[in-house]
Parts: sequence; structure tokens; C-alpha cells
Amino acid sequence: MALVGYARVSTEDQSLDLQTDALTAAGVKQDNLHVEKVSGASAKRPALDYAIKDLREGDTFVVWRLDRLARSMRQLYGRLDAIYAKGAYFRSLQENFDFGTVSGKLVLGVLGLVAEFERQIIAQRTSAGIAALRARRKDKSWGPKVYMTPDRIKRVGELLNGGMTGPKVAEKMGVSTASVYGHWKQVGKGRFVRKRAAHRKRKEI
Repeated sequence: MALVGYARVSTEDQSLDLQTDALTAAGVKQDNLHVEKVSGASAKRPALDYAIKDLREGDTFVVWRLDRLARSMRQLYGRLDAIYAKGAYFRSLQENFDFGTVSGKLVLGVLGLVAEFERQIIAQRTSAGIAALRARRKDKSWGPKVYMTPDRIKRVGELLNGGMTGPKVAEKMGVSTASVYGHWKQVGKGRFVRKRAAHRKRKEI
């Protein structure tokens, strides 16, 4: 009978150390430790599928926290069924219950529902925040909008004619490179002149 551990983080820049250290301290050997970096919302979890497939009767499948195993109640019960079908047991280090008992299964259901509810609340708050930001901005753009005022346009020209490249000027002024070249055109090596405003041309047509 072995302890089979599984650890997961959502992105490549996140560390697995907290989970793997806890699993190792709980008795999981390195040969039985399965890890992956993939979003919990992803349908493909190859390391998790392999870990469950590798279970033998009497083994215990161990995770650091319940939400490492599943993101919804449907996923949770599906994966637990797969674990129990192997004749194995399940253990979560943070939610320290015996989920093989009737009372443990009840607690498992409650914890799973709470975790799913929390994720939905976070998603709703995020969506509400984005909607509020867009409403205040009155458009769909992101980040602070920097307007090319006459003074800023003049400064852009000074920088260009001073030898700075368009991308460097854009970075310095906090605008896009397209905005830089939208107001100035190159007429010679290191020499730029101001373009006519496009809206003036449209009025003359």
C-alpha cells in the first residue's frame, strides 16, 4: 500500500514547492509524486489522469488541498469515483477528514460546494470590476489612455530629431509607436517633419 501524491499549479511561473514539501512530509515518496502546471479549468490533466491510473488496491491518493483535485462538484465526484474504483483511498492534507466514511463524504460534499461557490463569487466580482472599468472609460480599451496633446506631439518631434528611435520615443512618452509615426514622418536620415492632421484633410474633401 503506497501513498500517491498529486500537486498542481495553474501557471508556469508558480511554484510547486509548498505542495510537494507538504506531500513529502506526509510520507509520499518521490517516485509516487505526480506534478503538473496547468489550469484547474483545463479538461486535460495528464499527470492527474496518470496518477489515478497508476493506483493499486489499498493505495491512498493524497493532495495538498481539495481544489487541487477538481474545480467543480461534478469533476470532484467523477475523480473520486475513479479513485475508489481502483480500491484506493483519498486524503486531503488541508481538509483532514476520512472521506471514506459516510460523515467524511458529507463533509467532502460541503467543502466542495463551498470551494465552487467561492470560485463563482471571485469570477463574478472580476467580471463586475471589468464592466465597471469599461463603463467609466466609456470604451473597451485597457490601460491608461495617453492623449497626444500639442505639447506632447512637439516633444515627440524633438526626440525623433534628436536621434531617438520611434519605439524608444513611444516608450518614453507612454504611447504606441503608431501614435509617434502618426504625427511625424521621416524625410531624411534622422530628420522628421510634422504630418498634417488627418481630420483636416477629411474636412477639405
